[in-house]
Amino acid sequence: MLDAQHKVTASHLQRQAYLYVRQSSLRQVFENTESTKRQYALRHQAIALGWPVEQIVVIDSDQGQSGASAVDRAGFQRLVTEVGLGKAGIVLGLEVSRLARNSTDWHRLLEICALTDTLLWTKRASMTRPTSMTGSCSA
Repeated sequence: MLDAQHKVTASHLQRQAYLYVRQSSLRQVFENTESTKRQYALRHQAIALGWPVEQIVVIDSDQGQSGASAVDRAGFQRLVTEVGLGKAGIVLGLEVSRLARNSTDWHRLLEICALTDTLLWTKRASMTRPTSMTGSCSA
């Protein structure tokens, strides 16, 4: 956690923290409630990293939709737009597959994060800072 806190700058904290919540199907939404709870609980991670509650934006409008493509996911499209506009200091998701299962969508998000100096945080990877247009990340 200490290493992650060193990557968060005042510039990041001046922007919003975006928490993206998604389950792949309506059945999962209703039957796999523990995963949904764990995703919403990432709000505590944003707080621990320094974001005040009022600066945490939860995007959960893609519940019950597959991550195979961003085409029908208005929430993911909103997330990419907000990052592109420089409104996000960090994007949090339980795992990469909650954000995007499609490599093209994932790399687009990484590229935009790199351009806008937006951090990414997932439970498995912890904190990453996209560093180039190739979508590479520094740990």
